Amino acid sequence: MMKKMFFWLLLVLETLAVEPGSSSFTLPVDRATYLAEVAALSRLDWPKNRALMIVCHGHSVPAGYFKTPVVNSLGSYPHLLRVGLAEKYPHAVINVVVTAIGGEDSEKGLLRFERDVMSLHPDVVTIDYGLNDRGMGLQRAASAWRAMIERAKTGGARVILLTPTPDTAAKWADPSDKLALHAEQIRGLAREYKVALVDSYALFQRHAATGGVTETLMSQRNHPNEKGHALVSAALLEWFP
Repeated sequence: MMKKMFFWLLLVLETLAVEPGSSSFTLPVDRATYLAEVAALSRLDWPKNRALMIVCHGHSVPAGYFKTPVVNSLGSYPHLLRVGLAEKYPHAVINVVVTAIGGEDSEKGLLRFERDVMSLHPDVVTIDYGLNDRGMGLQRAASAWRAMIERAKTGGARVILLTPTPDTAAKWADPSDKLALHAEQIRGLAREYKVALVDSYALFQRHAATGGVTETLMSQRNHPNEKGHALVSAALLEWFP
């Protein structure tokens, strides 16, 4: 079953003619080495191995909401990431835990970050709040993201930031749009803290620029469908060497 799903994921990428993770953004850390220690642990055989913990924190998109109120956890990028990691590291015990809550912004996510995320002693933490942070503005969002990044790093976790997936009701392709500005701020935070980045925003923009119809990747205006989630999960998988 897992092999079938992973094959489907690769087929989606080939069909869309999109290279996962591609953008003009210069990565602040080396994709080949950033998660090298996690990858090394993933390649250990029993009894030398241990369970690895990846925590996906954020709002409704990583929580698996498709056309609200429908939740399709098995089609969301955290689950597709888990499927891909099982293919890549067949001897590893890897837990992908979703601590995302629909409708939440990064300030609320910060309030429960210690209790819900760091209490799990994660090896990797992904953060995805760009869509919902538009209401609070850039300054407040940056403060919350910085606090979560710093806490994760002091706790020994590797951090992967995600720029937002689209909201087709907004002028999301306009560089001055709020969503675009939050995407750019998240890229800046990745540079500032030298952490990994999955530029979901650029992936969807590239799909549109090469003739793709963005709506074919969406289940509703602000939630990706399985094809949209597949783009994000494939880009996440690139970080695991």
